[in-house]
Amino acid sequence: MKRAIARLAEQAHPAFPVTIYYAFKQSETKEGSTSSTGWVTFLEAVLCAGFAIQGTWPVRTERSGRSIGIGTNALASSIVLVCRKRPKNAESISRREFQRLLREEMPEALETMIGGKSGRNPIAPVDLAQSAIGPGMALFSRYQAVLTQDGSPMAVQDALVMINQAITDFLTPDSGNYDPDTLFCAAWFDQYGWQSGAFGEADTLSRAKGTSVEGLKEAGVLEASSGKVRLFTWKEYPEDWNPQKDKRTPAWEACHQMVLCLKTKGESASAALLALMPEKGEPIRQLAYHLYTLCERKKWAEEAQAYNELITSWPAILQESHRIGHSGTQMEFEV
Repeated sequence: MKRAIARLAEQAHPAFPVTIYYAFKQSETKEGSTSSTGWVTFLEAVLCAGFAIQGTWPVRTERSGRSIGIGTNALASSIVLVCRKRPKNAESISRREFQRLLREEMPEALETMIGGKSGRNPIAPVDLAQSAIGPGMALFSRYQAVLTQDGSPMAVQDALVMINQAITDFLTPDSGNYDPDTLFCAAWFDQYGWQSGAFGEADTLSRAKGTSVEGLKEAGVLEASSGKVRLFTWKEYPEDWNPQKDKRTPAWEACHQMVLCLKTKGESASAALLALMPEKGEPIRQLAYHLYTLCERKKWAEEAQAYNELITSWPAILQESHRIGHSGTQMEFEV
């Protein structure tokens, strides 16, 4: 691989980028971080050849109904790697400086990848981890080396671990983005999934998140009885739900109502539901990405697939919801 990529670098013209088509998926999870042995080997070859990576983007190359993809989270896209020759006078930086750059520059790049507030052309959650390597490796590869504390160059594998952590940090709900009920549900789901946990633990966690178990019951997101607490699955939510008649609607509930509606009634009905709660659109979208990432890491394939389907359908749902909302406003005006 190193010889092949080195040959490409020798033949590359400095005025044009080199694009390399990559279609290899063999992932392994270690210490909460998902990586691909083939991906690491490939990236090492690219960097050794003197390339700086400009970006990685998925190309939709597989049908959703292909036999290997049904009921699985198989890679839905192949990856195109965009490279340019790294300047020979590129400097080296420290690991701490690289970490600072990731904190400063990755959020904007990731926001663009997941579609931004417009919701247009989002990268499917199943592809996000590999696609997001692009902006992270662009930072890593623009320098001659990223030096660890002992002065040795950081390995590609270690850089990918830091990039994966930046992705996780970006997608993890925090108090600035979500309501207290959703913060509780996300933390409880991370620990228990759909399984039951002790009431005492739920009570302590709910207080820490600024809510209460009783309030969460009132919101309709969990059941609490016999000293146990369990989140409702999306299948258990009522199909006749109307957010405009719900006095307490956390983003968690709205997200799973959208999953239920998409699964049972399709995109048009989901768009009509979103049109009733347009202010929930952005939290729903971001939460779906977070929950997919969490489920994929824990190997909860069925749950992950549900959130992946919501995101891949999101552009069409959002566009139709805007049309429905606009039509409703016009009708009210005309009346």
